[in-house]
Amino acid sequence: MHKKPIIMQLLIFGATGSLGSHILKQALAKGYKVSVFTRHPARLKGIERAELTIITGDVFRLSDVKSAMRGINAVFCALGDGAKGNVRAGGTQNIVKAMEELGVKRLICQTTLGVGNSWQNLNFFWKYIMFGFLLKKAFQDHIMQEKYVTESNLDYTLVRPSAFTDEPATANFHIGFNTKIKNLRLKIPRADVANFMLEQLDTDKFIGKIVNIST
Repeated sequence: MHKKPIIMQLLIFGATGSLGSHILKQALAKGYKVSVFTRHPARLKGIERAELTIITGDVFRLSDVKSAMRGINAVFCALGDGAKGNVRAGGTQNIVKAMEELGVKRLICQTTLGVGNSWQNLNFFWKYIMFGFLLKKAFQDHIMQEKYVTESNLDYTLVRPSAFTDEPATANFHIGFNTKIKNLRLKIPRADVANFMLEQLDTDKFIGKIVNIST
């Protein structure tokens, strides 16, 4: 067991999205210093805090991403692009490049349940209607996103949640399950996902691993 680093400054990509906003609010509540990288700083109005730094930039521009990375101890990636499917992989590729070039090691990245062997955890609706048709591009985007992360030399944790809900956090969900688990609800509150991702700062249990989470 290696000694866990003291995390001083976090950087969040996707902080204006449905999951990233939860990560941001919970991180500030826990007392972390937080930088957020966004194309739309106006969406963060009303969250002014001394511990919060807002960085305006384009995740597709490597120089912007590298500039935001200086002084950072850990990076959270919650990039989203709806059904369109190109921001997650392309943005994550630049995040990984910047981290490797600047020596920032810790990455906690959200992908989706269904990628890799977790495909077997999905039901017919998610396999063939959602990811097979309606969200096909987004799903392929997540596959490439995971590839860029797993091929890196970072201390990464990939978190694969099932479908998000707006329900309050429960802290009652399955973690790290395999393909044999039965009767998954295939839903999870965003607040629970955010909390689980932040908890990874306090443990090395899932460094270099992919973790499935769902109720």
